[in-house]
Amino acid sequence: MILSLEPVHVVGGGLAGSEAAWQLARRGVRVVLHEMRPVRSTAAHRSQKLAELVCSNSFRSDDAQTSAIGLLHQEMRRVGSLIMRAADANKVPAGSALAVDRDGFAAAVTAAIEGEALIDVRREEVLVPPPDWDRVIIATGPLTSPALADAVAALTGEAALSFYDAIAPIVHRDTIDFGIAWFQSRYDKAGPAGSGADYINCPLTRQQYDAFVDALLAGEKTALRDFENPLPHPPPQAGEGREGVPYFDGCLPIEVMAERGRETLRHGPMKPFGLTNPHQPDERPYAVVQLRQDNRFGTLFNMVGFQTKLKHGEQVRIFRTIPGLERAEFARLGGLHRNTYLNSPKLLDATLRLKAKPRLRFAGQITGCEGYVESAAVGLLAGRFAAAERLGEEPRLPPTTTALGALLAHITGGHIETIDAGPRSFQPMNVNFGLFPPLGPSVVRSARKQTLCARALADLDAWIGAAMPHAAE
Repeated sequence: MILSLEPVHVVGGGLAGSEAAWQLARRGVRVVLHEMRPVRSTAAHRSQKLAELVCSNSFRSDDAQTSAIGLLHQEMRRVGSLIMRAADANKVPAGSALAVDRDGFAAAVTAAIEGEALIDVRREEVLVPPPDWDRVIIATGPLTSPALADAVAALTGEAALSFYDAIAPIVHRDTIDFGIAWFQSRYDKAGPAGSGADYINCPLTRQQYDAFVDALLAGEKTALRDFENPLPHPPPQAGEGREGVPYFDGCLPIEVMAERGRETLRHGPMKPFGLTNPHQPDERPYAVVQLRQDNRFGTLFNMVGFQTKLKHGEQVRIFRTIPGLERAEFARLGGLHRNTYLNSPKLLDATLRLKAKPRLRFAGQITGCEGYVESAAVGLLAGRFAAAERLGEEPRLPPTTTALGALLAHITGGHIETIDAGPRSFQPMNVNFGLFPPLGPSVVRSARKQTLCARALADLDAWIGAAMPHAAE
């Protein structure tokens, strides 16, 4: 063990912070883990335990052969994840999903962290990381305290860190029907790469448009949870819904736009102007839904202007009435929630350090990932990177062909640049196969997921051998 080095400070005792602290200690690096509960609690937490699950007890699918999240589970197990160890030890029957006993899971993580000699747990709120902490990992999640959120916003130079985020759905390209849809930019305007066909277009007749608007207006909406009620911090952004909720950057939910008049959408995100349907060149669409490339591989497309607070089941039902999207599969659905996350591709380097102040690293949901497992995975990587740095080693990034690498690349910007128009707006996302480098055309679609998983685990094992000589048994 290496005891003479200065400790790394980890702020936040959720899944990401606990995992980061554990990974540091496994490499012989001392850690001070700061958790503000019970000194300052939140409206969502109910206990003082570390890694408390405040929502679902499910880690989702545990299938490492055909599921991206199941693959992430398996990768984390292979690199000694405390979170996965605790989850496996406290699982409850849930079919092919990994669900856990919440109290048992949190108790197991807490016992492991508090029983580790190299980890000093301090129950205190960190208002701002002191300058004499030379290495810090901030893993405070979506419920970051207002004081720390203000400090992070000041450090990053971002105008707002915490806001109501209205997010548009993202569709897997290979589930779009191109017998109906087509590629074209409005007025064939070429992008930076010279293409005049940067968008996927889905046409609607007037009857289809009217039915779509009716469905939007009648669709069941998601209510805000208690701890997501509007806060006086930060100031509202431009654009507010009927409830007085501030929306990020003026991005009104599509159903809110529809409430303002039946023709609002077709003169906004669904305008048909400057487009010609090659399947029916003599018929002008009454409205058009456009999708824009969302990652550099061209496997994911964002529904332009379709941020929404419809319930997820309603989104799938309503959006599949759009011609060309009848069989659409979604990498993520839209949502509206209070969130605290960084514009990570702009602000963080490849090892999750703040470019402006490299002594600070970030982990978990604050980096722009979604889900408990994804948060823990980013904590795992942050801990490994910080340990390597503390020990004078060169951090090595996991291959982008792995779930860990694909998630990291999404956060740090490797997968959100396209060849035509540069960076897209950054949205938090769960791990999904659309983030992975695509396979060659010789792989049949029915074998795609299995092949991606097999490639990932093989590449992970090679990375473990090269970059993780001290991985936990």
